[in-house]
Amino acid sequence: MDDAKSAFRAAVGTLASQWMETGLPSRQGLDEAAGNLEELRSRLHVNGLWEDPPSMVTATLDDGLGQGLAVIEKFAGAAGIRLISLGLMQPPEAIIDACRRHQPDLLGLTILQFDTEDDLIRIANHLPRKTRIVAGGPVFAGDPDFAGRTGTHFAAKNVAYFLRYLLDMP
Repeated sequence: MDDAKSAFRAAVGTLASQWMETGLPSRQGLDEAAGNLEELRSRLHVNGLWEDPPSMVTATLDDGLGQGLAVIEKFAGAAGIRLISLGLMQPPEAIIDACRRHQPDLLGLTILQFDTEDDLIRIANHLPRKTRIVAGGPVFAGDPDFAGRTGTHFAAKNVAYFLRYLLDMP
């Protein structure tokens, strides 16, 4: 790995570790940090964390505001992921269709309500083999078994854990 890519990975790792230890900043602080990572990536002339950036489809099933999704999309973009954003309140069929069409490496979802369990299981059962579900939201904290029951590969406690997950991806 070259020095520029190593420097970028180190910056992302430091940010994730700091937030895991001390907690997240305000929304404005998150936006500034995402902007700073974008700026650093540009200054270092790197594509992101990977030589061949992964792709990610993002959506919500039951979130009409999408604040968490917006944060994840900003940091995914800053990390170099190619994003395909479906938007808010997407039906399972639209998510499945987009994943089949685009063959993403990741499906990023925010899940707020427990009544989405059947929809999430349906999505998980119809994804391309290579697509991994990375999700966040209060249901995962409220029910530690929810991720396992629904086929979610990684439940991120917050954006710091999402960044750590990205750093661990090949």
